[in-house]
Amino acid sequence: MTDNRERRLRALADLIRAEPMSSQEELTERLRTLGHQLTQATVSRDLEQLGAVKVKREGTLRYVLPDQIGARDWAGVNLERIIRDWVLEVEPAGPLVVLRTPPGTAHLVAATIDQAQMFEIAGTVAGDDTIFLAIRDGNPIADVIRRFEGLMGRGRTDRIV
Repeated sequence: MTDNRERRLRALADLIRAEPMSSQEELTERLRTLGHQLTQATVSRDLEQLGAVKVKREGTLRYVLPDQIGARDWAGVNLERIIRDWVLEVEPAGPLVVLRTPPGTAHLVAATIDQAQMFEIAGTVAGDDTIFLAIRDGNPIADVIRRFEGLMGRGRTDRIV
């Protein structure tokens, strides 16, 4: 890695740690004011190299570095992606909700749900390709299913629960 790139990465990390930065354009401008000649595409690659992700804190989206992320933040960032990519089906089963995943992936999805600390989920039990969600009292099963279908990118209106 060149000295220039190392200095730029260090400056980028310092900016992210020092103040809320919510866009790559904002970061690009701040780095330019510090004397770095770069494009937004370069900042995008640098953010990926640093492992920076966007999280919602104090009501605003901002970039954070891996050492600034708590388990709940990390799960929140990844929850939608994990659900969209790995949950194939969601259905009610009495007081439970059942999620179906490809073989061998249920534990990954369940761990992400547990870490996200979703208020309506009391806990998960994962098998190889099936997850049982225990729903907290007072949370309608239909609402939980709609939330997961939304995370899956499949907001269905034809299901009656």
